[in-house]
Amino acid sequence: MRLGVIDIGSNTVHLLVVDAHRGGQPQPAASVRVPLRLVELLDGEGRLSDNGERALTDCIHELRTHAQDLNVVDLVAFATSAVREAPDGDAVLARLRADTGLSVTVLPGEAEARLTFLAVRRWLGWSAGRLLALDIGGGSLEIGAGMHEDPDVVASLPLGASRLTRNWLGENDPPKRAELSELRRYVRAQIAPVVGSLYSVGEPTRAVATSKTFRSLARIAGAEPYGRGPYVRRVLRRADLVDVTARVCRMSVAERAALPGVSVSRAGQLIAGAVVASEALDLLNLDEVEICPWALREGVILRRLDLLTSGLDGPRSLPPVAGG
Repeated sequence: MRLGVIDIGSNTVHLLVVDAHRGGQPQPAASVRVPLRLVELLDGEGRLSDNGERALTDCIHELRTHAQDLNVVDLVAFATSAVREAPDGDAVLARLRADTGLSVTVLPGEAEARLTFLAVRRWLGWSAGRLLALDIGGGSLEIGAGMHEDPDVVASLPLGASRLTRNWLGENDPPKRAELSELRRYVRAQIAPVVGSLYSVGEPTRAVATSKTFRSLARIAGAEPYGRGPYVRRVLRRADLVDVTARVCRMSVAERAALPGVSVSRAGQLIAGAVVASEALDLLNLDEVEICPWALREGVILRRLDLLTSGLDGPRSLPPVAGG
């Protein structure tokens, strides 16, 4: 069957469409990204501005139409930290449903970590042993560890690259040394309390990283271009990450945007992402992480496919066009 998922993230709203069946690997059929950058459309209290809500509504209309044109038979949508933490998030999503016909589920941070871990486990298989999975999003850092498809320990920390850039790095380009030092202290203070619980389930056999931030950092460090396909093994070594972080912290946004694997829309938050990645690998004592091409969206699709093929739920057909 053809499944679709709309991911309303802090940076991007992403429609992923796959062809899937029970026991088979979901095969991507289409991918549409809209760089909405919701995190920059919030007011001082974290509420979504009127312009931001209109932009989100228009975006969902557009992606729902794409899904319909692609003959998607089951469509789900979810939102992460930007909407989750907005004081008016529930009201915004209620209006969004009334306008577009699409119901959006708000994922708690721990659910993000669990679904990302599921995707990593399915991609790598049981031979990967005990996994430790890291994902840096726009609003949060998700961590999961364990032996099974559902991790034994998860953590969701307010260490997203967009959030930290907005709250800690100010207007200086590149940031001042003092700003970077304060950011590093904050990041370490957030990660340090969860290290013990993560290692209480045993030392990981494999450490894995997902997300655009980790992929960009690995590419800068010399990993193979992602155009060569998902089956090429790519790793990011801690020693290389230290060098990359030092380099990008001295660069302007324009210089960072010229690096391999870095888009113009992500260049502004690359420094914060690099700081989180380097401090996480240091505190977790990881020499390297393997880059996994599957992450949260694939985890949502895999869990949805499990429900559909088990008979516990029926397809969520595409909603009718509003007013139709």
